[in-house]
Amino acid sequence: MSFNKLYNTKNPNQGPEKRVLCLCSAGLLRSPTVAWVLGNAPYDYNTRAAGTSHEFALVGVDEYLICWADEIVCVSSQIHERLLAYCKEHEIDLSGTPVVVLDIPDIYQRRAPKLVALIEKQYQEYQHAEPEMIAREAQ
Repeated sequence: MSFNKLYNTKNPNQGPEKRVLCLCSAGLLRSPTVAWVLGNAPYDYNTRAAGTSHEFALVGVDEYLICWADEIVCVSSQIHERLLAYCKEHEIDLSGTPVVVLDIPDIYQRRAPKLVALIEKQYQEYQHAEPEMIAREAQ
């Protein structure tokens, strides 16, 4: 592990906002849109987008991005499964990081109005879910 990158994951100059890692397969359409939605009002989170498919992603998920994140948003259960497999392979512990799994099909252009509306609706539903239900889904 690079200690410079590791330091930057928790660099205090990033500000107090929640750090949210948004994941899709290539990190080009859905996850950048999720990052854009959550990076603006009413959330104003510090966001990054990445892909779980290292064959296609320009920015692939890695141990530093996972370490950086206070929360991870996966656009689908398939992406969540890829994240879990990556963490298992690289011995990364996700137990202290909330993982949100949305149900966003790979049919939208980046920032398409229907995609934005779907992200807003599903993320809001996650925020209002019962804590016990969120804990069960994370297992």
